Amino acid sequence: MLVREPVQAGRFYPAQQAQCRREVEAHIAQGAHPIEGAVWGGIVPHAGWAYSGKVAGEVFATLSAKSQPTTVVLFGAVHRHGGCRAALFPSGSWETPLGPVEVDGRLAERVLGHTNLIVEDACAHEQEHSIEVQLPFIHHLFPEAKILPIMVPPTAEAVAVGESVAHTVEAYQTRVLLIGSTDLTHYGPSYGFVPEGAGSGGLIWAKEVNDRRMIDLICGLQAEAVVPESQLNHNACGAGAIAATISGTCHLGADRAVLLRHTTSHEVLSGLGGADAVGYAGIVFASSQAQA
Repeated sequence: MLVREPVQAGRFYPAQQAQCRREVEAHIAQGAHPIEGAVWGGIVPHAGWAYSGKVAGEVFATLSAKSQPTTVVLFGAVHRHGGCRAALFPSGSWETPLGPVEVDGRLAERVLGHTNLIVEDACAHEQEHSIEVQLPFIHHLFPEAKILPIMVPPTAEAVAVGESVAHTVEAYQTRVLLIGSTDLTHYGPSYGFVPEGAGSGGLIWAKEVNDRRMIDLICGLQAEAVVPESQLNHNACGAGAIAATISGTCHLGADRAVLLRHTTSHEVLSGLGGADAVGYAGIVFASSQAQA
């Protein structure tokens, strides 16, 4: 049986069970935001929890108040060079400090049987963190749920990847949430991206202008525009994951996106100075109608 061991426990989030549980509980402590109608998924950041944990926690708390899915589909950002097609982890489990989370192997087989846009490739997940850092939240809030991890590169096919997964879910009447993982603008000298200068003005521009370009597309449900926007303005490291999540949730019934929180690492670490910042947004996809 395939077992994916944690590679960032002890760095991005605690490796010890008790501390990991305490931090999950702290990050979801703000509770759920009031959302009318059904929820179909969301967008969460994937930085170290010290920076973005509260943003992710708000999304997961909001989703868990409205839905207890049998499977959480996770569309991950691709940070390392890989193939041009989406890569699915097909079976087994992912270990977390809170215990294992089982992969929905049956749904994986069905997805792979319905499209050639997604390939079976457990190795593509080995060193990636964008899905891993979400799993303690899922283990804690959705203890009966399985997962379907899919790495989605930022290509034109990302929209079709989300639609294909949603079509399979619909065909087999699987109760799911679709979660896309991305951070926003990586700004500053450390990232080699300073079009508005290395100072406070540049950091403000990164959040209020560059991040907002991407957030506005997400909230406008404009899946097709996400990857070109990220390529032009460097404002999302998980553009493929975003596009797949928008298209997938819309196919299932979402008709709006709700921004819960938008912040940056610079704001979270206020008072420590520095010329760098990474943007984080927490977004939920919902519909006016209750889920059937």
